Amino acid sequence: MADKDGDKIEKNYYADVPFKTNGNFHVKGAANLDWGMKKHLTNIFNPKSGNTVMFAFDHGYFMGSVSGLERLDILIPQLIDHVDVLMATRGALRTCVKPNFRKGIALRVSAGSSMVNEDLSREIVSVDIEDAIRMNADCMAVQVFIGARGQLLSINNLSKVINAGSGYSIPTLGVIAVGKNMERTSQYFKLATRIAAELGANIVKTYYCDDFEDIAAACPVPIVVAGGKKLPEKDALEMAYKSIQGGARGLDMGRNIFQSHNPVIMADAIGKIVHNKYTDKEAWEYYSDKIKSNK
Repeated sequence: MADKDGDKIEKNYYADVPFKTNGNFHVKGAANLDWGMKKHLTNIFNPKSGNTVMFAFDHGYFMGSVSGLERLDILIPQLIDHVDVLMATRGALRTCVKPNFRKGIALRVSAGSSMVNEDLSREIVSVDIEDAIRMNADCMAVQVFIGARGQLLSINNLSKVINAGSGYSIPTLGVIAVGKNMERTSQYFKLATRIAAELGANIVKTYYCDDFEDIAAACPVPIVVAGGKKLPEKDALEMAYKSIQGGARGLDMGRNIFQSHNPVIMADAIGKIVHNKYTDKEAWEYYSDKIKSNK
């Protein structure tokens, strides 16, 4: 085991230096992958911008019915044309999404305790590789708990999914979990994102925090930033802009879209930042103008 004694305290992440080994492929860290992996990643990350807007509505797998997600069959058809990827459970996809849609699928394949149980860190792999193939998943999403009681189990889950996905050219998305006892600090996220990437995750989902540009630079695969709890729309757009400016390759918005006053307009405003290089102020103006014109 590496000895931590003698480590340098100051580190240089070269946040202003582009990733060196990407070749001509638009997804970070994927230049050496096979055609099938690249095809799935292209379904997730727009080839022109290199970025993605994911829409997460997998909350029901541990929260049950969530405000804003009471009727997936009504909400999802409204949003499909305004996002790049649907992040969902197989049950939600099979029951509420028409099979003729042409967007990417991030399939939730881990599951655990409900909100009734305070320890959410002990998850299992709930979807096998055969069903992920049947679902035409473009990536498989696994929760990763670093520093929690379920750390070893979640790392085992992640490794199993990566191993299975590699055999069928399906990428894995490592979702960095933040429990109530885990600090949302750059130190924690540098640790957790790097561990997930080094274990073989092709995409890492995490939260925005201070020094985010160092976290993104140190992670050799794309980082997609989670929206987290519902924020005022202006604040959510500011967070989205800072994330992209800091090196994120996308946003995975859930509550900040489906609990917004107008989910479709909010999704479009996020897309303007992610794909069209809007600033947060420009995106807020876009959102505000659209809201006014819809009244």
